[in-house]
Amino acid sequence: MAPGFASAVLQTRARKARPFYGRHPWVLDSALVPPGQPIEDGSIVDLHNDKGKFIARGIYNSRSRIRVRLYTWDVGEPLDDRFWRSRLESAARLRKTLGYDDRSAAARVVYSESDGLSGLIVDRYGDYLVAQVNSLAITHRQSTLVPMLAEVFQPRGILVRSEAGVAKSEGLEVEDGLAWGEAPDGPVFINENGLRFGVDLSAGQKTGYYLDQVENRRAAAAYMKGRRVLDLFCYAGGFSLLAATAGGAREVIGVDSSERALAMARANAELNGVSNVRFVEGDCFRTMDELLDDREKFDAIVLDPPKFTRSRQTVDEALRAYHRLNRVAVDLLQPEGILVTCSCSGNVTRDDFLMMLSGVAQKTGRMIQVLDQRGASADHPIATNCLETEYLKCFICRVV
Repeated sequence: MAPGFASAVLQTRARKARPFYGRHPWVLDSALVPPGQPIEDGSIVDLHNDKGKFIARGIYNSRSRIRVRLYTWDVGEPLDDRFWRSRLESAARLRKTLGYDDRSAAARVVYSESDGLSGLIVDRYGDYLVAQVNSLAITHRQSTLVPMLAEVFQPRGILVRSEAGVAKSEGLEVEDGLAWGEAPDGPVFINENGLRFGVDLSAGQKTGYYLDQVENRRAAAAYMKGRRVLDLFCYAGGFSLLAATAGGAREVIGVDSSERALAMARANAELNGVSNVRFVEGDCFRTMDELLDDREKFDAIVLDPPKFTRSRQTVDEALRAYHRLNRVAVDLLQPEGILVTCSCSGNVTRDDFLMMLSGVAQKTGRMIQVLDQRGASADHPIATNCLETEYLKCFICRVV
């Protein structure tokens, strides 16, 4: 068998092949006829329809609900070193075209399904790459892909990170740490929207920082002039510091439950000489209730909570949490206040989120005017064949 070609064939059930002709890369176990013989995890497999006709080629994982991740729809294209390198080079060309090749800044340089590399996310922070490995297919090829990343992006070092929930669902055992080159000896400093931020690549959330919100932080800052701002789930202070500087806010209070995150936020405030920001440790839900009890009022509130759901089965529960959060935020806002409200839960759609805001408006008796609907920055492109790549919602609203 030639390298990169299939060692086994899997067949779809009747009337289950349509999404894969449309190039959706996830083949769930429910779409497949059970294999007649065992297939080794990490093996290359061909996907055929129920008539035995080739659809696509991918990589098998019996431990995941996503049994096969598809990578090519060309029967003659092997999943060999040339294939993987071509995908990385294509991703690099896109970021260069978009202007994301500034080594003093940070950007997502590989975005999983959107770059045809299902299960691999790579963020660049200055001279360092952080790779998030989210599939067994990528884990089995890590020793090949890491040197390719080094050749294509020319970093000083490459670190590998895993997300616990995703690793468990994929049956992965990923060892976090340095995979190539040298590790930074402390925070890596990046430029964003005219400010400097220190990023902890070894222990920060996600790959170290929330790069998907870069353009949203700038957009939100435009509404903050002269306002008293409450930034909830503030992490390392991105929204807070932009509001206080470029936005011209009068006062900013940032709240987060992680003291480690707040230490970074305070260090970033000091780094940029920002004095009109105060960071407070606390559970954001409880803090909001306490502020309401104290009859505090704000002219602008930012809500950027963590993911509330990982499956469609728990969307209703997540929407109740979003409703509670936004309802209290509206109660804390002065008339004609600004609400910047976000959701990074991919299973919560834009329509879901808008309906939730409609419910908040009805419950509070306030009019909520959506001024701007936003998503992730352009270095997180949306793949129309895999709409799950659109996950971030950021609504900038006026509350009358």
